[in-house]
Amino acid sequence: MNFLRGVMGGQSAGPQHTEAETIQKLCDRVASSTLLDDRRNAVRALKSLSKKYRLEVGIQAMEHLIHVLQTDRSDSEIIGYALDTLYNIISNEEEEEVEENSTRQSEDLGSQFTEIFIKQQENVTLLLSLLEEFDFHVRWPGVKLLTSLLKQLGPQVQQIILVSPMGVSRLMDLLADSREVIRNDGVLLLQALTRSNGAIQKIVAFENAFERLLDIISEEGNSDGGIVVEDCLILLQNLLKNNNSNQNFFKEGSYIQRMKPWFEVGDENSGWSAQKVTNLHLMLQLVRVLVSPTNPPGATSSCQKAMFQCGLLQQLCTILMATGVPADILTETINTVSEVIRGCQVNQDYFASVNAPSNPPRPAIVVLLMSMVNERQPFVLRCAVLYCFQCFLYKNQKGQGEIVSTLLPSTIDATGNSVSAGQLLCGGLFSTDSLSNWCAAVALAHALQENATQKEQLLRVQLATSIGNPPVSLLQQCTNILSQVKFCIREKGSKIQTRVGLLMLLCTWLSNCPIAVTHFLHNSANVPFLTGQIAENLGEEEQLVQGLCALLLGISIYFNDNSLESYMKEKLKQLIEKRIGKENFIEKLGFISKHELYSRASQKPQPNFPSPEYMIFDHEFTKLVKELEGVITKAIYKSSEEDKKEEEVKKTLEQHDNIVTHYKNMIREQDLQLEELRQQVSTLKCQNEQLQTAVTQQVSQIQQHKDQYNLLKIQLGKDNQHQGSYSEGAQMNGIQPEEIGRLREEIEELKRNQELLQSQLTEKDSVIENMVSKLVLIILPFFFPLGSLKPEYRMLRFYRMGQELATLKSQLNSQSVEITKLQTEKQELLQKTEAFAKSVEVQGETETMIATKTTDVEGRLSALLQETKELKNEIKALSEERTAIKEQLDSSNSTIAILQTEKDKLELEITDSKKEQDDLLVLLADQDQKILSLKNKLKDLGHPVEEEDELESGDQEDEDDESEDPGKDLDHI
Repeated sequence: MNFLRGVMGGQSAGPQHTEAETIQKLCDRVASSTLLDDRRNAVRALKSLSKKYRLEVGIQAMEHLIHVLQTDRSDSEIIGYALDTLYNIISNEEEEEVEENSTRQSEDLGSQFTEIFIKQQENVTLLLSLLEEFDFHVRWPGVKLLTSLLKQLGPQVQQIILVSPMGVSRLMDLLADSREVIRNDGVLLLQALTRSNGAIQKIVAFENAFERLLDIISEEGNSDGGIVVEDCLILLQNLLKNNNSNQNFFKEGSYIQRMKPWFEVGDENSGWSAQKVTNLHLMLQLVRVLVSPTNPPGATSSCQKAMFQCGLLQQLCTILMATGVPADILTETINTVSEVIRGCQVNQDYFASVNAPSNPPRPAIVVLLMSMVNERQPFVLRCAVLYCFQCFLYKNQKGQGEIVSTLLPSTIDATGNSVSAGQLLCGGLFSTDSLSNWCAAVALAHALQENATQKEQLLRVQLATSIGNPPVSLLQQCTNILSQVKFCIREKGSKIQTRVGLLMLLCTWLSNCPIAVTHFLHNSANVPFLTGQIAENLGEEEQLVQGLCALLLGISIYFNDNSLESYMKEKLKQLIEKRIGKENFIEKLGFISKHELYSRASQKPQPNFPSPEYMIFDHEFTKLVKELEGVITKAIYKSSEEDKKEEEVKKTLEQHDNIVTHYKNMIREQDLQLEELRQQVSTLKCQNEQLQTAVTQQVSQIQQHKDQYNLLKIQLGKDNQHQGSYSEGAQMNGIQPEEIGRLREEIEELKRNQELLQSQLTEKDSVIENMVSKLVLIILPFFFPLGSLKPEYRMLRFYRMGQELATLKSQLNSQSVEITKLQTEKQELLQKTEAFAKSVEVQGETETMIATKTTDVEGRLSALLQETKELKNEIKALSEERTAIKEQLDSSNSTIAILQTEKDKLELEITDSKKEQDDLLVLLADQDQKILSLKNKLKDLGHPVEEEDELESGDQEDEDDESEDPGKDLDHI
């Protein structure tokens, strides 16, 4: 008790002693009373004392309160009192008006009481189960208590909830509560739960958190909503930031489309409340989380495309060009649009087409650049515009060409009615404001980034310096200003900033562009200026400029094509060795990467500086320095022989690249040819099916002709038997001899036609023999194993077979036509013969001629039918063989596709299993560590570590001892 008096500062010993005794009596009543009303009243009294006497109530009553939560769950009132009391003990929110030392002490008390509470993980699990109760007096204080626990010892409580069955799912039910106070506090609880814990973030996301939070934001009025919208947006940021899985789930769930109504802000807004500004600021930050440059490129690109397709980018550009928008919202909107268009060609093209609502309309890029080079604009706004311009040009060669073209003589507006982007950049580059110089130089450098074509185009830009003097090139003007700025009477920081900007522009311009290096060296004053700058012994503020001058001179050596005899690589190296010294030169070059602001600029693309004097380096330029520093160092120490060898190696590599390019083109052409052959095969397959149908029809027609022929033959036999009677009848009819002569002439003409057809059939037989020999030559290669041949040879075989097959089928068709013709002639002959037999008495010689002719026609018809049958068999064999080859090719292709699919599935399963194994190992390691720490604590307290049953009995005895001595727990603290 004396210890308690010492801890309670600012209170007399008497009252403190009395309150401690009162708390002890109340705890005894809670522990020993059999009536629920007595326990409830005691817990209510402890709740009223818990705010003022937090330490005493926490030490003496926490164990009893936890016991109440376990045993009296049927009474919601006593459970609510117990939860409120525990919240008052653990929370630090009521200590705002006390002194700083007391506040620090109360925070320590909250952490210590939280540690005591979660020491038994069952307490947290019990609290989670209480949150399932719908009663307001239980659920609300339970939510507040769990939130306070997470604020005090977040990682430990998160781990307990993560391993608790259905722990996160129980908390997600709070968002569906119809009582707004519980729902809103549930959002705060989930904020604390999801902070810096990726596993819980994924579980919460897959528990339909996005849908519920977006519904709440919509119900509350989007950006016009209150503090609840702000809390929901903060929770969404916790779920999405640095969590690629949740970002992908957010995009795949079409939740990006639901963000568009957030930014429906008109031009004429009468007022912007502080809460609306905060909400819109968080909404813009949430968009930036999805398209952050630090995200995987594929995820960022897909989100950018989705934002364009749903109209979100268009909505942001509307805010960008609207009037009456607060400055901080406008700045954040510019940064958001920057990252939405960064590296996305479609979005960049759309942004280039956006016009400001002015008369006449001006491109949004021009309006933004006017703000960037205007020194009266806020610093953060100018930085945002620079970032937007950089993102517009990032991997956008089309945009780079458009910007550079505005500087070329052929595209400059002679009337002067409109200002172009290039003119604004030149104006900023040569203005008296050092920040404008730096921003314009960096912006122009981004127009040349990784674009050799535009670097060469920019060499054509000519500037008129003054009336009467000839124009000078932009490159020459930059070097002139660089040499003049050193002697200008200006502030030291501003002078350094202007020179650094110009040097960064020149380094970017000359790198990987030998033509620009030649133009730079053609001015005889440039190299002496650089060597003089590097060789001087100046103060620390000039070391950065010396390093950049060394980098520029090194670029002039490394990318020199030796086209200028006076400034060849070897001569420049000798000049450095004589005037500067190689070691001194390399030391000055190293000043760039050692600068304190270099590492800061290299971390992220956005130029985010606290003040203008920190605006020294550009992010992309730091990449260039990192790339060139090593190669320039090697180039300085190389001899002329090594340079020659390196040039030979470069030529060899170029030749190798040309060879590789040639083979790539060949492979591309072969792929096109294979595709054409595949199409031809498919076409031939269709034609084959059509021809087979035609052959089937012809076979049926031939069979019909056979039947008709047999029928005619039978009828002819009957006619011969009754010829005598027919002759007598004919003589009686009195036919004239002229008609008999005419019929004989017709018979002779038919004979001649038959002889002509016979000769044609002989020619066809020879043609068929030649075709059969060719078919043998074509079919023989197919007896080799098909698997040993390359796919292109298989396709060539298919192609040749298709050609031969088409030839055979065309010949078969022609023969079928001739057969039909012969059959028609035969039928006509039979009809004429029958008519002649009925009407005219024919001599015995005439009858013999008719019979002979009929026999010849029948023989030729049989021969033609036999040949047709043989051709059909050959065509069928070829078709079957071609079908078998095609099936083998399809089978091999499908087998390859199946194996590739199975490989992808196995790789995915291996990755998932590795992730699950790592998670399990982490969980097991944490559990083992906790068990070990608990055993060590038990050993330190003097308790022997025994089996589980004995341990539980020992714990029970310890609890009895602690109930007898209330100061023991305090000694442990």
